Amino acid sequence: MELTWLDDRPLAVSLFYFCPAPMEGDIDNIIKPVMDALIGIVYPDDSVVELVAVQKFEPDVAWFVDQPSEMLAMALDTEPPVLYVRVDDNLAWRYR
Repeated sequence: MELTWLDDRPLAVSLFYFCPAPMEGDIDNIIKPVMDALIGIVYPDDSVVELVAVQKFEPDVAWFVDQPSEMLAMALDTEPPVLYVRVDDNLAWRYR
């Protein structure tokens, strides 16, 4: 079966992990399984991803999100653990 709705436009992926406790292990350990899980659902292959931004938010570390999107606001209002994933084809950062 060919997935015709997926195309090979360049993409950026943001991953925000909201931990229920201080994170054990390295943050890079969550990247590959998530990127691989999106293959065939969000993009045909993860080679189209040009930028990956990953950040962890631990409960005892102060942080602030200025003007979150509606979906990010929902993630912020959910009890951890939460993994917020955003995939975007706006690559305006390329042209700065």
